[in-house]
Amino acid sequence: MRWLPVMRKYTGNTPPKNTTSGQRQNLPCIAPLVTTVEETLQTVSAQVQGHIPKWLHGSLLRVGPGKFEFGKDEYNHWFDGMALLHQFRLEKGNVTYRSKFLQSDTYKANRAANRIVISEFGTLALPDPCRNIFERFMSKFIPPIMTDNTNVNYVRYKGDYYISTETNFMNKVDIETLDNTEKVDWSKFIAVNGATAHPHFDPDGTAYNLGNSYGPRGSCYNVIRVPPERKDPKETIHGAQVICSITPTEAMKPSYYHSFGMTRNYIIFIEQPLKMKLWKIVTSKVRGKPFSDGMSWEPQQNTRFHIVDKHTGQLLPGMYFSKPFITFHQINAFEDEGCVVIDMCCQDDGRVLDVYQLQNLRKAGEGLDQVYSSIARSFPRRFVLPLDIHMNAPDGQNLSPLSYSSASAVKQHDGKIWCSHEDLHNEDLETEGGIEFPQINYSQFNSKKYHFFYGCGFRHLVGDSLIKVDVVEKTLKVWREDGFYPSEPVFVPVPDSGEEDGGVILSVVVTPSQNKSNFLLVLDAKNFEEIGRAEVPVPIPYGFHGTFVPSDETATRSGD
Repeated sequence: MRWLPVMRKYTGNTPPKNTTSGQRQNLPCIAPLVTTVEETLQTVSAQVQGHIPKWLHGSLLRVGPGKFEFGKDEYNHWFDGMALLHQFRLEKGNVTYRSKFLQSDTYKANRAANRIVISEFGTLALPDPCRNIFERFMSKFIPPIMTDNTNVNYVRYKGDYYISTETNFMNKVDIETLDNTEKVDWSKFIAVNGATAHPHFDPDGTAYNLGNSYGPRGSCYNVIRVPPERKDPKETIHGAQVICSITPTEAMKPSYYHSFGMTRNYIIFIEQPLKMKLWKIVTSKVRGKPFSDGMSWEPQQNTRFHIVDKHTGQLLPGMYFSKPFITFHQINAFEDEGCVVIDMCCQDDGRVLDVYQLQNLRKAGEGLDQVYSSIARSFPRRFVLPLDIHMNAPDGQNLSPLSYSSASAVKQHDGKIWCSHEDLHNEDLETEGGIEFPQINYSQFNSKKYHFFYGCGFRHLVGDSLIKVDVVEKTLKVWREDGFYPSEPVFVPVPDSGEEDGGVILSVVVTPSQNKSNFLLVLDAKNFEEIGRAEVPVPIPYGFHGTFVPSDETATRSGD
């Protein structure tokens, strides 16, 4: 572990030097981390070094792509791989591991045909080669089947766990066996064509999400609310409601979004200039292109913030804009002195999705260095959005009353509010390659003023360090081990601890080296020093997201 003090206070809004790209040479090849592995159906006991806290009882559940071909057909994009579910079970200082491919309809259809038969984000399924030329041609005009390969995140609704992506499908799973028990279609309950894999939750379990709807006249962004309790044991997302619909700036080119912000009273939606050209997506099969061909970075447009009262469903009238950027993951949001404060990991170039083609991730040598150098770095930024906007306020006035933040919100002559961010870091974070996969002490500090968040540093195309950021003092603590690549950190609080960083960080750390073992890492969240690790002698690919489920919660679900 290295302690990186950053003692200087931030005094301006000058962008970091390396927000668009960073030069690194001789990057190690990570191809084994994005290569098909076998599932580990039988439980494997991990070898513990150091110790695993005895109070840490439960399961770390993670998901990500784990199979990248069927027969001779190969996927093109990292996001396309078949979902592999991972379970690290912790009990009395011991750790076991198992994994299983999600038995989605997509996985089963591909396996039965021994080829890719259902298209994914970056891969178009080709016609059956056994058909004649006319049949193959006509098959281009059959509407594509939507994938249910939900490989992004575990989400919770009404106490049940689902594997989610961004389509209309989720797969309900038994978190003990990793069996999927039911496929749930959002569009059967509300008028949306999908929802994010990053919902937010009120303390009572009420869930909020965002999802698009598409029709002949274009699209809408919809704020979704799902009640916290089931009226019937067989319920899934019954009772879900669209509480607000937001009209896009361009109806036929809605923005892509991966997450959103939430405070105690408001939903914050970021409409960014990474666009989905609906006509391209709808005609992708006819044109012989994957869905990803319809994505377009349009930096000539600014980024806009929409604020919705989550109790009334009212869209607030304020028109908040900033320079173009994209965000995949928000960090936290809260209310203070009549303002919404939202912190996000931001990039100034939205073409990053193209970089994560598998052929790029599997490169070596100079080719790999060039790919890395082309990517925009992601850095934490704070925006302040004043809620009480007086139209008679002088033009050019900064409406933010927050003395502790250099973020500004300046009223323009046309009534719009121009928002400039505050950087929640100093130069030290640039040397770490920026930060992504942010996590906080969610159960105790979501929607509240906070001090710390945790994430992965990116001195490679995947995370190569774990970082604790103090957003008040703008200091860093970093864990790194050469040749190893940690995944998204998951914060687990110590029971009955009221301290924001009173707990541990769990991260699955993987390596492309066949001579080293992958392991579950446990860090003390306060000092960021290693407490212990649990090594597992099986290959594990680099994944996306996950969650920790305490044993008492698992027992409760099993008793339903």
